[in-house]
Amino acid sequence: MASRKPALKSVYNQPSYVIQTDQISLNVAEQGGMMGPVRFYRKINPIEPFAVAPWWNEKVSRDQPPIIKSLRGDFFCMPFGAGPPYRGRDYPPHGETANRKWQYVEARRDGIGRSLRLKLGLKLQKGAVEKTLGLVTGENNVYVRHRISGLTGPMSYSHHATLQFPDRPGAGRLSFSKHIHAATFYTPVESPETKTYSILKPDSTIKDLTNVPLIDGTTTDLTSYPNRRGFEDLAMICADPDLPFAWSAATFEKEGYVWFSIKNPRILASTVLWFTNGGRHFEPWNGRHVNVLGMEEGTTFWGDGLAASSKPNTLTRLGVKTCHRFTGAKPFDVPCITGVAKVPRGFKVLKDIRKMDDGLVRLIGNSKLRVDIPLRLGFLESGILPGLID
Repeated sequence: MASRKPALKSVYNQPSYVIQTDQISLNVAEQGGMMGPVRFYRKINPIEPFAVAPWWNEKVSRDQPPIIKSLRGDFFCMPFGAGPPYRGRDYPPHGETANRKWQYVEARRDGIGRSLRLKLGLKLQKGAVEKTLGLVTGENNVYVRHRISGLTGPMSYSHHATLQFPDRPGAGRLSFSKHIHAATFYTPVESPETKTYSILKPDSTIKDLTNVPLIDGTTTDLTSYPNRRGFEDLAMICADPDLPFAWSAATFEKEGYVWFSIKNPRILASTVLWFTNGGRHFEPWNGRHVNVLGMEEGTTFWGDGLAASSKPNTLTRLGVKTCHRFTGAKPFDVPCITGVAKVPRGFKVLKDIRKMDDGLVRLIGNSKLRVDIPLRLGFLESGILPGLID
């Protein structure tokens, strides 16, 4: 059932739509369609996992793209990253979807929960993207679908979730479903000449995420974060496309919760990990964007933009999809589920997510610890949440 249009409210200095259920309060910035902050378990010991850039209330230089001015939470990038112009189209960093204002379409409210639908018409090429966010009463999950229509030719895309970690080394433990490939970025991510620094050894195939080489000859544990203060780095985890669903997670033992993202690996092929921990010293970063991790679920060749993602590359040669080829014949849906679950004492790391039935999954941790939570995995195949997203 359609409901009244939510009023735009200023949230961390950005006009935002707000929808909520008994469990979740969700803000969506008009600029860039950025989802955040999101408050899970909003009434009792609330959890806000997403980051908001520390310059949110400052005047940012005009030469910075809109994405930097409003950087927060999770947003949709199309194409993902930045690169040279492609077929005469010069995309902004992470595309129009991350830099322009989204238009309101509708909000829904019924017994199952709440939803919000926004739309963006593409200017650089024909087509449009609809963003629909659904919240189900009694659940601490956000169901997200981006419906791409009218597009022709190749295109890369990705979610761009940014998580704020507690300010202590190793506060969170990262884990992933089965993958077919993992690696560090193929060239140094940053350059000291531009006041930026990275430390992971470039172009390293990762066999063990807890033993990854650094440029100084030592190794580091990528599953432990925050880590490597003073550096910005990239790594990639390529999911097994034969899995019925794939997932990425960050477990916070002291805080007693797990954040997770669940996807269809045939639609979202890889996870780009952006370790952003104070390695950029130019404005507006100024070395203060710390303890933040990007967990970016997409189909892309790293962050190199459309030109690199649409041609054969080192990932496609390994069987990893880096773009989708659109025909314009029918809409293409990109569904994803992100959520938070409180876990018992001693739950250090998420080991597996198992489907129990159509509305229930089991989070399995170390030492045989487990938590069952309501979650509708069928959304990843259908892109539909009856009554809210159709």
